[in-house]
Amino acid sequence: MKWSSIKIGFAALLAFPYFLSAQTSFPRMTTVDPAISKVGGVVSAAGENLDKDNVAELLLTDGKSDLRVQITEQTAASIKFRIPEAAKPGRFSLVIRTTTTPPKEYQQPVKLTVE
Repeated sequence: MKWSSIKIGFAALLAFPYFLSAQTSFPRMTTVDPAISKVGGVVSAAGENLDKDNVAELLLTDGKSDLRVQITEQTAASIKFRIPEAAKPGRFSLVIRTTTTPPKEYQQPVKLTVE
């Protein structure tokens, strides 16, 4: 019985880096620049794990409706996107839709104002 407990503990120890690496690919935004933009303007969001392997789509949300934005540039540390013509003036949060199956959506702590 003692030997099987050691085997289980050793297997868990070997699996730990796999679980840790799975968590590090979580996309997250920390800032947007500029924080106020107009329709058609290009905004840059900085963060981590924002590359095409992790982020499939980016949306603006006012809590009632979502609006997909056009991503113009994308790296692991930043995403540049254009404010769509359909955007109404107001304050929006950004939502990341992941590339996972099924896709997951994560509302980001950053805000953007459209004039």
